[in-house]
Amino acid sequence: MTAMTPGSNIPLPVARVTVDVAAPVRLDVSSLLLTADGKVRSDDDFIFYNQPTGPGVTYRSGGGTSPDSITVDTAAVPPGIEKIVVTASPDAAGQSFQGIEPTATIRNADDNSVLATFTPPQLGAETALVIVEVYLRNGAWKARAVGQGYANGLAGIATDFGVSVEEPAPAATPAAQPTPVQPPASPAAPPAPVGSFSSPPAPAAPPAPSAPPLGAGKINLDKGRVSLQKNQTVSLVKGGRPLLSQVKMGLGWEPAYRGKDIDLDASVIAYGPQRNHIDSCYFGKLSIVNGAIKHSGDNLTGEGGGDDEVIVVDLGRLPQEVTGLVFTVNSFSGQKFTEVAKAYCRLLDAATGEELVRFDLTSAEPQTGVMMAKMIKQFTGEWEMTAIGDFVKSRTVRGMVKPAAQSL
Repeated sequence: MTAMTPGSNIPLPVARVTVDVAAPVRLDVSSLLLTADGKVRSDDDFIFYNQPTGPGVTYRSGGGTSPDSITVDTAAVPPGIEKIVVTASPDAAGQSFQGIEPTATIRNADDNSVLATFTPPQLGAETALVIVEVYLRNGAWKARAVGQGYANGLAGIATDFGVSVEEPAPAATPAAQPTPVQPPASPAAPPAPVGSFSSPPAPAAPPAPSAPPLGAGKINLDKGRVSLQKNQTVSLVKGGRPLLSQVKMGLGWEPAYRGKDIDLDASVIAYGPQRNHIDSCYFGKLSIVNGAIKHSGDNLTGEGGGDDEVIVVDLGRLPQEVTGLVFTVNSFSGQKFTEVAKAYCRLLDAATGEELVRFDLTSAEPQTGVMMAKMIKQFTGEWEMTAIGDFVKSRTVRGMVKPAAQSL
């Protein structure tokens, strides 16, 4: 048996696996079947208590006395589905995972033997989690420990993965409406349609999405993890206070064509207040500005679970002259980004590992460089992150210095 840590993965030696999710309180467990773009094909790919079966995936309720579980028959998963995520949220409305960390147990579905376990560490305000995922890589099925939390409940997970979320009409009291993953409050209330569910009520209006539409202005982290769109900005403060002093920027990708390795390189370029280039941190220079910025090292293929390359930035130790950072990815091997799948960047709290901000490239251009995101220091001393997603012709970070400066 393997005790997994966030981002770790194991090969699956059997075709049928069951994932049990247990906690000190009753949980609602569900699953989503995802295509290569990380989205469901339709609401039929959302498997939960009200829609317990799907192609190759089955939900089983523990009835409150044993864990809910998801069984995946990889041999029956339809072509085009590359990942099955297993999610959970506390049954009690609004309850977070603080102090009730769940444990996922991955079993051989045929003989019930344990293959691995995973308990996400250091949970707090999260009200829903993507706990583990079963995914296809180079023709083989694997399982990965994820532990990604959402502060806006199961509705936040569903929206991220493309499930239709029905917003209830405003009610006089919140108790009169159903919670996201429970049956209607009374027999007279209409049931939630199969494949969708109602999101949590609000006293006056439906809750706002975690990220506003493109061009809707700056957002913050008060509501939890943020998914950015291109050109959108998030302020790295929470509750009006600086949120953290040390962050990790994780960058990841996969080859668009199986079996073809693509060597991408993640870098960060540091600038001064006049857009003057101070230094660049990349695979050939793993530490800059007296160690305040460090690079994890070169990943030559994009293979492996979790982030392919990680850059750690100690904001509190940055010299005063560093006021802008631009995170870039280059195709050192020369392939265009149209040959790369699922490129993303995400910002994490370096102390807890909590994912704060994520930006997924939704389209690519036939170029060899992309500016993923920038972080700019404000006059108040706080930092803001903006998703860029602009492509340029450059196989190395040296060719990114000028266009990145222009993006600040």
